[in-house]
Amino acid sequence: MPSLSDLFKNDTNIPKPIDSKHEKGSLEESIPSSGKKRVLFICTGNSVRSQMAEALLKSLGAEHFEAYSAGITPAGVHRLTKQVMGEIGISMEGHQSQHVNEYADMDFDYVIPLCEVAALSCPDFPGSPHRINWYIDDPIRVFGDDERKLMAFRITRNILKNKIHTFIQENS
Repeated sequence: MPSLSDLFKNDTNIPKPIDSKHEKGSLEESIPSSGKKRVLFICTGNSVRSQMAEALLKSLGAEHFEAYSAGITPAGVHRLTKQVMGEIGISMEGHQSQHVNEYADMDFDYVIPLCEVAALSCPDFPGSPHRINWYIDDPIRVFGDDERKLMAFRITRNILKNKIHTFIQENS
């Protein structure tokens, strides 16, 4: 199986910075604290990587963690994200793309940007959360037929699953 970087071609589509039309902190009051460690995964569109990471942590680490995800420019959950997560028994039903500003006033223990754009555009969060950068290529940027794209999504899922396993072991 090729690596994810083998599937990529150069792409100059750089996402726009945080859009000021999104209100800051609009989700804070609706999410009660459970005493578990809170983790926010951030990527560009909150359509693939951060959605996968959130779902994986909820599935594998629910005993110790609350997982959330957001994007710099939310784009909706990608159909292949739903497909490859379903392949491992994780439903993406009810998942929606959120803007990072919706969590800006919420306390997190960990904030994990999944790409450089997210890291550079990420707001400061209260409480000085641990920030861990996991730069993972975006499978949406893979060119080619559907099988090639599906392979990229599976590779991304597997990379994230391994990272989530390690994260749980090191931080539980």
